[in-house]
Amino acid sequence: MTPSWRKPVGAFLIIAIITVWAFIVASAAGPIGQLPVLIQAPIYLAAGIVWILPLKPLLMWMETGKWRE
Repeated sequence: MTPSWRKPVGAFLIIAIITVWAFIVASAAGPIGQLPVLIQAPIYLAAGIVWILPLKPLLMWMETGKWRE
């Protein structure tokens, strides 16, 4: 078996997605920090989960070479 180039590329893309998302959330921290804590918590909870959404198709592509099932 020859190694697939998709896995290193996919790993790089995962790191890039996390980095970009962290930058976006950190950029929004100022205005979000002005809100009451009970409003901040769900915003940061959602922000902590949303970055996972693009990973399913990316991981599928890394394994199979297809974006959809």
